Amino acid sequence: MAAARLPFERSGTFHEFSFRGVRSSKFRHIFGSPARRDRCYDSLKITRNAHDGNFCAANPKFVAVVTEVAGGGAFVVIPLERTGRVDASVGRVTGHAGPVMDIKWNPFNDNVIASGSDDSTVKVWHVPDGGLSGSLTEWLVDLRGHKRRVSYIDWHPTAENVLISAGLDHLIIVWNISQGSVINAIDCHPEVIFSMSLNRDGSLLATTCKDKKLRIIEPRSGRVLQEGQCHEGAKACKVQYLGDSGRLLTTGFSKFSDRQYAVWDERRLDEPLRRENIDSSSGILYPFYDPDTRVLFLAGKGDGNIRYYEIVDESPWCHYLNQYISGSPQRGLGVLTKRAVDTRRCEIYRFFKLHATKDICEPLSMIVPRKSDQFQEDIYPDTAAPTPAMTAEEWIAGHNKPPVLMSLRTVGVLPGVAVRTNKPASVNRTQDGIQTGDRNTDRKFAFISTASRPDYRPQQVSREPAARERLNEANKATSKFQQIQQMWTEQEPSSPAPQSPGPDSGHKSMPLKPVNGVCDQKEPRRASFGSGGAPQPTAAPAVRQEQQQQRSAPVNGARELPHKAELELRKRYAEQAEEIKQLKNMLNIKEQRIRELEDQLDNVLKTQNESVA
Repeated sequence: MAAARLPFERSGTFHEFSFRGVRSSKFRHIFGSPARRDRCYDSLKITRNAHDGNFCAANPKFVAVVTEVAGGGAFVVIPLERTGRVDASVGRVTGHAGPVMDIKWNPFNDNVIASGSDDSTVKVWHVPDGGLSGSLTEWLVDLRGHKRRVSYIDWHPTAENVLISAGLDHLIIVWNISQGSVINAIDCHPEVIFSMSLNRDGSLLATTCKDKKLRIIEPRSGRVLQEGQCHEGAKACKVQYLGDSGRLLTTGFSKFSDRQYAVWDERRLDEPLRRENIDSSSGILYPFYDPDTRVLFLAGKGDGNIRYYEIVDESPWCHYLNQYISGSPQRGLGVLTKRAVDTRRCEIYRFFKLHATKDICEPLSMIVPRKSDQFQEDIYPDTAAPTPAMTAEEWIAGHNKPPVLMSLRTVGVLPGVAVRTNKPASVNRTQDGIQTGDRNTDRKFAFISTASRPDYRPQQVSREPAARERLNEANKATSKFQQIQQMWTEQEPSSPAPQSPGPDSGHKSMPLKPVNGVCDQKEPRRASFGSGGAPQPTAAPAVRQEQQQQRSAPVNGARELPHKAELELRKRYAEQAEEIKQLKNMLNIKEQRIRELEDQLDNVLKTQNESVA
């Protein structure tokens, strides 16, 4: 009788019930690590606006949060390391006349941030290193072109000084920040724009609209390349480009109000590659994608959990990994620039979670557990560097370039290396338009272009004797050192030449033996043989004692010499150290005077420019 087969055997008719196992992935065990309370940003009056924005942005230097104000619009800018309770007098950006809808940091300049507001304007601001000491009301560039609220803004990922904004007037405007001008105004949406996303090199723009359609747009010409029906639900749907894979991911609602996501091919939008229902919650899902690790995060507005997915190049295109569950719902999420993550903790992503029920901004790290604290090359490929691949003019002319990449090996090991950028920007308002530049470079050119002014003051003769005296002291020190060297050489005992034994002697000369650093050459012992054949000494004992005293005399003198020389050298060393200290003090005073003169010169130039303007 044949044995019965079990359901898990891989033969016969039960093959389809075989156990397939668990899909292996290095990101399978990602977990969220919230920061302690003292490492959060506490006592923030977070905005209560119902707009579906994130209201937060972070980079390696600062974290910016949109706040609730009585009139106008404002957001606070806090240095990243200044955690804890936020003072009520913290620096704010208060130049908008309406509530702030969206904020984004410049990817190529960590001191520049852009904001879109309900007052129909987009403004670009410069935040100095160290944060704001007061309210900032003076902007770098004021961009006016929208007729209604500016809902979303985004920087170009590879071209410098290119910004894209979307408003409630159904317009998408591409701006050239360096000139303060419009590159293109895209008017192809009949309804309100819900979201927009640029691909890896910024050559294509994907948008979702209230008319439930997904569009692929060429931003320079405004031409719609592809268009397809998105999610069937009435609520807002979001879109996210999946790096340079040529695919997109959208989040939205089904006709039964179930939350779902869909993966699309940018070449045809008539049918998604995959559509999957998630749950039946009512909060809008925000997609966040890391193109380096190809991990997707889905976070719901008003939810306390964040789901993780891994994107692959074959069906089913998206694999569920895990989720972070929290009892505190989020109002918005800011994302830290990838080049600022902590590689020592194997951190691959960091959110800044704005609590919906508390006035707290909480850093939330996404960590891949590893036993070793060494740099993990498999989870840290090269990422986008803070260097533009091309200028705005090159991009407008039709060029496309991938982002400039940098290694994360030094991040977290050498703080400040290839992580932060120090490129403060200024604005030169000319007749041709508004041009941004480097303030340090502008100051150097202004100093070089200033004509030299002759100094007719009488020469200070009183300084000449002092300089001459210092020179004489230096010469004395040199001569004193030479004297000490000469004293060493003169008092060093000379070694007598060894005497060669006579032909009748059967003994060889003894080797040299150092005595307290001085070589003492002993005379060879000679013996004369009498008639009896017994050896007889050639000198008396008294003579030998006198010769030994003469040989030891210079050795004793050499023993006394190092103590005197050491005292002389210590004395000269103390005098030279005191002189160096005085010279350093004089140099500091001169540098302070130079800085004062430079500030006076800047004030004069500023006054002249204002008078000319």
